[in-house]
Order: sequence, then C-alpha cells, then structure tokens
Amino acid sequence: MATLMIQGTTSDAGKSTVVAGLCRMLARRGFSVAPFKPQNMALNSAVTVDGGEIGRSTALQAQAARVAPHSDMNPVLLKPESDKGAQVILAGRVHGSMAALDYHAYKTTARQTVMDCHRRLSERFDVIIAEGAGSPAEVNLREGDIANMGFAEAVDCPVLLVGDIDRGGVFAQLCGTLALVSASENARIKGFVINRFRGDIGLLEPGLEWLAEREARPVLGVLPYLQGLWLDAEDSLSLEQRLDHAGGDMLKVVVPALPRISNHTDLDPLRLHPRVSLSLVGPDQPMPDADVILLPGSKNTRADLAWLRSQGWDERIQRHLRYGGRVLGVCGGFQMLGEWIDDPDGIEGEPGGVEGLGWLAMSTTMRPDKRLKRVSGRIDTADGCCSIHGYEIHQGVSRGEALSRPLMRLEGRDEGAVSQDGQIMGTYLHGLFDGPDACEALLARLGLPAEDTRWVDLDGHRERQLDRLADNIEEHLDMEMVLRLIG
Repeated sequence: MATLMIQGTTSDAGKSTVVAGLCRMLARRGFSVAPFKPQNMALNSAVTVDGGEIGRSTALQAQAARVAPHSDMNPVLLKPESDKGAQVILAGRVHGSMAALDYHAYKTTARQTVMDCHRRLSERFDVIIAEGAGSPAEVNLREGDIANMGFAEAVDCPVLLVGDIDRGGVFAQLCGTLALVSASENARIKGFVINRFRGDIGLLEPGLEWLAEREARPVLGVLPYLQGLWLDAEDSLSLEQRLDHAGGDMLKVVVPALPRISNHTDLDPLRLHPRVSLSLVGPDQPMPDADVILLPGSKNTRADLAWLRSQGWDERIQRHLRYGGRVLGVCGGFQMLGEWIDDPDGIEGEPGGVEGLGWLAMSTTMRPDKRLKRVSGRIDTADGCCSIHGYEIHQGVSRGEALSRPLMRLEGRDEGAVSQDGQIMGTYLHGLFDGPDACEALLARLGLPAEDTRWVDLDGHRERQLDRLADNIEEHLDMEMVLRLIG
C-alpha cells in the first residue's frame, strides 16, 4: 500500500479535481486505488455502500476510481448547522453536534477514527490518494491537525501542493505555504501542481524555473483551465451556476438559495437539462418568473424556514400557487411544506417547534437517528410508470393525511406527497432527477411539455467528465514522478 496526499494552498485550489483525475488515471492503468479525505466540511453528502455518509466529492472520487464509495474514505465529515457549530459524522455515522471550539479540542480523539479508517483502506487497496482540506498553512488550526500535515506526518506519506493560478498570485501561494509549515512538513512536499492555467505557457516558464530553483523541488505539471468542466460540487453554491439553453418550450424553475442548503447537487440535472431554465435566488434578490418553485434540502430546517419568511418567500409561494404555479419540496424543503416542524431534542438547534408553510397536511418530528439509505422504486408516468432511484439522508419523520397521496413507491412503501390539486409535491428522495426517465416523468408532472427525445443520462455525463479530467492529468502531469512517489 502507498499513500499520496494532495494538499492545496487555499480552499478551492483544485484538490478535489486533481484527486478525482488521479484516481481515474490510476484505475485505467489497472491500479486498485481509493480516495481518502481525513476531514471534510460540506453539506453535500452521499450514502455509501455500507450505509454510511461521506462528502459528495469523495463519493465522486470513488466513482473515478471505479469502486463503491465507503464510509472509510471520509472518516470525519462536518456538516455546518450554524456559523459556530456543526453535526459531526464519524466513519459514516452521526456522533453528535459540536461547537467549533469543542470540536477543535475533540480532534485528538477523532484522529483515532481517521487512522483506523486509513488502515482498513490500506488493507484493501494498492494505492490511496488522500486529499487535504483548506490549506496546511492555517496556523490557527495546526494544533491537533488531522486534515492536512497532521495526517501526512502520521502515515509518513509524500505530498503534492496545488496552487490556483486563475485567482492570481500562485507563486506567493506556493512559497508562502512552504514558509508557514514546519521543517519536516516542508520536506514532505515533493513538488507543485499549478492548476487552471490559461494563456501562453511560454510566458509562465521563467516563473516555473524560478520556483523550482528557489524551493529545490519540481513543478510536476501545469494543468490547463478546462472550459465547461462539470463535476458534482463539494459544497459551495454559486448563484451564477446557470446554463442558458436556447429554443423550445422551457420550464422555468426557481430555487431559493437557503443559508444552510444541503445536497444541492439535486439541482445539477436541471441545470444541465436543455429544456429547463434554473434560477438560484439569493438574499434580497427579486424572484424571476417561474413555472416551478423548488424548495431544496436544508441542514437546519427551522432556521432556513425562518429565513424564507424573512425574505417574503411565503407570500411569493402563495402568489405563485394562486396563478397556477407548481411547488416541489425535497427533504428539508418537503418538511417546510407541512403544518408543523417539531425538534424536541434540539437536533438542529434549540429544542422547540415552529409552524410550517401549511400547504401539505402533515407534521414532522426530528429524531436522533438519521436515515441513511440508497433506495429505488417506481414513479407514475403518462404511459404507466418508470424506475427511479436515489438516496435518503434525513432525521425527520413526517406523518399526516397528505402522505396518503404519495409521489412515488420506494421498495414497497409509499413515499412523498402530492396535494389534491397536483400543484404541490414533496419527497425525501435526493437524486430524484438523476435518471433520465425519472427526470422526464417528474418534469412532465411539473409542467414541462412532452417531447419524443430523452435527456442525456447524468451518470454517463459524469463519466465523460471524469475521463476528460484524467486525460488532462495524463497529458500535463509528470506521471513518472507520480508513479515513483506511490512506489
């Protein structure tokens, strides 16, 4: 077993994409390879083959490596519930909620989980490509570190440092990082990767030579900026992530960008769909014309519901329904559509309850046990029914008359709800639009005029993007050096 760690000078330097590209490249060469992220902070998550929960980007890297995602691949997942606290997931299971300072002290205990997960992976795979979090130069977080150099030192693995030239100052990023880590950590960094370059490489070469000479280690590659690269987002939500498609009858879908929005990868198939116009609406922004308002998942349903009300979305939705519009709620958004949300144990904040938006006759109670499961079933179409699959990640249990009119059947049970007039729908299923047939069936129920053609399969699209990423790694990275580092 060999471990190679990819760390970055900043958040969003491109660590996740480099790891995904390396995993696919090594898998294509016949290696048994697994991704590993010791600690991640993200609200986009996935359900693993062993019934655990890991960050979405790590699950994507597992797909790149052509293996099933496993909870060992992301031992610590932090899911922010507020600006100062998060739910802590250890080895795929809920450990509890902690304030930031409390978790900082707890990291020495979490370290054992990290090491145990890495050991188990090392027994099953030839190569582990590990990913850091943020930057190793965050001096305020160095004590008890398990996300970057603390892990690399513990397992004695080499590190490649990624810098993002597109945001500017890449030489300062790289040299500054080296200046702020310890001597042993500095020596552990075996080379540099410069990411997202666009322009004439000849203009960059003098800087590359200067960097290699100054820091006495090579630049393993300069990765070009890949226009139009689409991969599942690790966590961040950009209000500009919108593709405008020309022609045809378009379904206009509007989504409020909740402060604690979770699993917003549910929106990716809609963003890519050639007959859907998707708009994300941030705070204090006007709501554009809409055929559908989609309420997404939330890590803090009551707090995000309060935000919706403060932004006037309750009135917007009421007006939207009055004029014949449709509403779809997913997970936390589904809970908001009910009459009451109760959190007696303070799962998502202080104990208490709050009135829902009241458009579905049901109430929800938060429970300590989280439901984590991959599921499949059937959903009605104009011609009969089709298969649908996805995953559930929630701690709420909903009951009420609205559930007697389900949206779909999953593994022999009713799931979701549809209002009597068909305008309002809700479900706990994430990934509901991922399959092409289910996507078209749902969009038809939301008002998209039918066509004979079917949209491209999302999973196939994702596979092509991973191969494109691996091709870029093969062409522009010194693979001989990478292979030497992994032995």
